[in-house]
This record gives sequence, structure tokens and C-alpha cells, in this order.
Amino acid sequence: MATEMIEFAVNGTNARGYLATPESGSGPGVIVLQEWWGLVPQIKAVCDRLAAQGYTALAPDLYHGEMAGHTEMDKAGELMTGLPPDRAAKDMLGAVNALLAHDACSSSSVGVTGFCMGGLLTLRLCALAGDHVSVAAPFYGAPLGDDSIDWSNLTAKIEGHFAASDEFFPPEACEALAQQLRDLGKDVVFHVYPGTGHGFTNEENPMGAWNEDATATAWGRTLELLGTIR
Repeated sequence: MATEMIEFAVNGTNARGYLATPESGSGPGVIVLQEWWGLVPQIKAVCDRLAAQGYTALAPDLYHGEMAGHTEMDKAGELMTGLPPDRAAKDMLGAVNALLAHDACSSSSVGVTGFCMGGLLTLRLCALAGDHVSVAAPFYGAPLGDDSIDWSNLTAKIEGHFAASDEFFPPEACEALAQQLRDLGKDVVFHVYPGTGHGFTNEENPMGAWNEDATATAWGRTLELLGTIR
């Protein structure tokens, strides 16, 4: 496996991201979208885990170098609310284009996964990127109540993973969104994991919700989905 920070073009400027490539040198592309903490080592480790499974994974640095520690929830909240939506959209689309153009990417479309804020952004990116994204796995995050999103370009198969107890993203509201998308003809399934709380797949346990069994199930489902990247 090889890892590096790369720069890629975004509307006349540059953005950065963490790239992990498999030992074989190439594999299907996956975009990894950060939690509200930023591009922290745990998110880089997700890229590494994907590379170990044969994927080329890129996590764009949406905060442009800023990050918050797990004891700095107020700062994390400020970083998230201060993230300009237009800039985030441009950076994510730039990351998709950069990954598809990279020699280490063997697929003609990408998969996307993200966590918390990154789960929400995963769904937004699917709507923005159209058929450049073929599959997506958002984790405990969704754009609830956001009527500004045009879902007409969404073509990805989506399989989401949500906590049964989550004040940030209540499972009932998330399932209502999934049903809304299914009513539009989209291929969407959201799994809710009993006995779990927000952040249950983060092994560093910043929210006190780490659940090894649920993580193993969700990760297995995600790898199966990513195996269908076109």
C-alpha cells in the first residue's frame, strides 16, 4: 500500500486530499468524506483499510487544513457550520474528477462513503455528480429537511447505515428520506442498527458509541456494495 497527500484542481485553484492506493498499484476508486472533526488520522485509516481491500481511496480535506480534536466538540461544530456549501461541493466534485483521472483508479465511476457530516455530504455528492458515482454508503448522516437538493441526477445505488438512537439524525427521519428517494425511483436502502448510537463505527470512540459487532456488519455490507463499482 502507498499513501500520500495530493493536490487537485478545483475551479482555478487547488484542493488537497489523502490518497491510499492498493499494493497492486490500482483499484476501483472510492471517495471518503470526513466527519465533522476534519481530515483526521481516523479518516485516513478508513482510506488505508479500503486500500488493503484493493481500492484506491481519496479523502478530500474539506476544511483546508483545519481540524478538531475529540475533546473539541464546539470547535468541530464551528468548523462544520462554517464550511461553505459551495466550496464543499466544488472540492468534492474536484476530488471525484481527480480520482477518475488518476492512474491508480481502475474504474469508470467511483464509490463514495462518509461518516456523520460526511454521510450527509455523501448523499449531496451523489446528487451533484450523477453517473460519476455508481454506489454510495453514507454512515449516520443525511441531508434531512433540505429541500434545495435536486435529486434528478442521482443514479447511484445507495446503502446507508444509521444508529437506532441518534439525536443528530433520527432514524425515522432518515427512513422518511429514503422513502422519498425510492418514490422518485432511486435505489436506496437504509439499515438501522439496534442498540447503536451516533458514531458507532468510529473505533476511536469519540462519542462513546463504538460498537464492534454493528461495525463488522456495516463494513461487510459496504465492501459488498463497493464490489459493484462500475
